[in-house]
Amino acid sequence: MSFQAWYEARHGAAAYAKIDRIERVAWAEYLSWYRHFLGIQVRYQTKLVRIEPVAGFFRLHLEVNGVPQIETTRKIIFANGVAGTGGPYIPPILADLPRTLYAHTADAIDFEALRGKTVAVLGAAASAFDAAAVALESGAKAVHLFVRRSAIASLSVLRVRDYPGAYDNYPQLPDAARWFQAWHFRQAGTAPPPNSIKRAIAFPNFHIHLSAPWKSARKLGDRIAIEVNDDVFEFDFAIAGTGYFVDPTKRPELADFAQHIALWCDCYQPPEDLRDDGLGAHPYLGSAHEYQEKVPGTAPYLKDIHVFNPAGLVSFGLPVGDIHSIRRDVPAIVSRISHDLFFKDWAHHEARITGDIAPDFEDSLYAAAVWKQPIEAATR
Repeated sequence: MSFQAWYEARHGAAAYAKIDRIERVAWAEYLSWYRHFLGIQVRYQTKLVRIEPVAGFFRLHLEVNGVPQIETTRKIIFANGVAGTGGPYIPPILADLPRTLYAHTADAIDFEALRGKTVAVLGAAASAFDAAAVALESGAKAVHLFVRRSAIASLSVLRVRDYPGAYDNYPQLPDAARWFQAWHFRQAGTAPPPNSIKRAIAFPNFHIHLSAPWKSARKLGDRIAIEVNDDVFEFDFAIAGTGYFVDPTKRPELADFAQHIALWCDCYQPPEDLRDDGLGAHPYLGSAHEYQEKVPGTAPYLKDIHVFNPAGLVSFGLPVGDIHSIRRDVPAIVSRISHDLFFKDWAHHEARITGDIAPDFEDSLYAAAVWKQPIEAATR
């Protein structure tokens, strides 16, 4: 069922061996095959608006093709991507500008409208470089990418953690060790793929500014004036490739109970030199990625909501929901759900496994072969 097996069956082992990174379209084709082969039902145009806890289950308030609808469930898995427990991070320095002058890489950006324009990109991870490249490919006059560090992050912290000992046992580490590793991950930064860098630097009108945090950004006519170090630059448009924040209290579907969710800042206080409010807002997840109560007994239903998205970074050491986390974390969640539902419904299962069912065969199947004492020997 792996991508490798699927790809090799169609294109051969040699073709797979040449892959550096899976192309977007090939990955989409694989997922489509996977869905159809396993008969997985996908319901599109369905939005979760609110989760309402009720005794023994959740009432889900949905919008299906824009029409309100209510369904019930006993378990929820949030496998909803990078914004699943928060949203796109907009730096405060941009927040006061008109929305017509900037966008986040999570937005549906009209790159064609940037033709002939001078564009600023804030950030240095994959999305920032990809946005810069698309703007240049769409005919932007120039693109300037601003990096607050003195060099672009080039070391994948994930690669040094992705071996069986660390991968399998990481969730059992003490809180102090997990916090430090998450803090170290943030300090190191996220390395963009080399191909994303090469795609952008192929254009002579692409410029990288290192050690260049923005001091201010203000509207200047129909443009943006940005102060960087001792210089002022003017741009027609800015793109924030600044990632995502995690904060359950900012998710509208969690509004009924977000205040009860235990966060890392509630459960662990790091040394002053390791403080990070962004990491502190991550949920403090249980061993099956379940939410936990800030105060025991106030919201016992939280254990039935499992988080399979990057909000699990501090608890599990990897960007949860990414490919790296599938082999370890999906079985942990599935096993817990199976356990919980089985024991919750034990009376039903007990009746089922001890009840009468139709036999596989009747006694007549073997009756002729049953040994019978000969009559003569029995009367002597």
